[in-house]
Amino acid sequence: MAREIVFDVETTGTRVEEGDRIIQIGALELVDLMPTGRSFNRLVNPERPVDPGAAAVHGITDEMLRDQPVFAAIVDEFLAFIGDAPLVAHNAEFDRGFLNAELMRIGRDPLPADRFIDTLAIARQRFPGQRNSLDHLCRRFGIDLSERDRHDALVDCRLLAAVYLELKGGRQAGLDLLAGDPGEAGPGTAPPGDAPRAVRPPRPHAPSPEERARHEAFITEALEDPLWLAADGG
Repeated sequence: MAREIVFDVETTGTRVEEGDRIIQIGALELVDLMPTGRSFNRLVNPERPVDPGAAAVHGITDEMLRDQPVFAAIVDEFLAFIGDAPLVAHNAEFDRGFLNAELMRIGRDPLPADRFIDTLAIARQRFPGQRNSLDHLCRRFGIDLSERDRHDALVDCRLLAAVYLELKGGRQAGLDLLAGDPGEAGPGTAPPGDAPRAVRPPRPHAPSPEERARHEAFITEALEDPLWLAADGG
């Protein structure tokens, strides 16, 4: 079984290099692309004000964060939840940058880039030149957006999990009759352990001159007024 974690962060602003911080972490467990029901969702005190522009997007205010734990207080719980699973995020570089900045701020090792799966990059390859925001992808795949009146990390994780499933081929992703190595067993192949069947050479389908002559004789001598000749005016 393949275990993956869809995750998302909300932040005080968009510029990690200028000191913006994480204020919410959401994460959702997938096994074989399907949600298991296990999730992680925490508000985080960023120890700095939330930018008004960011607050207008996610609706999280300084007052809501004042009594929440700081990142250092929830990091072990978060790392235990994600384990060593790959991390799926939309525009993963943004989320990875903020997460690693928080980790390094408290003396923890950053997470390597090759651990992240970026659904935005996948969508751009599949739909080049089109809008590939999470909202646009949800509309394209017919995923209900009514829950997303504001940006919320766990809500976004649920939506992204549905988008990720579609990007990976939907619920029928494993039903690919052309998949696999050409040498692998396929339809019509004898089960393992059966004696191999003799392969007959292909037969030619074109009639020989003798067969054509016999056919013409049959048509002209054995059949009386064939319908196809009447239809041709013969």
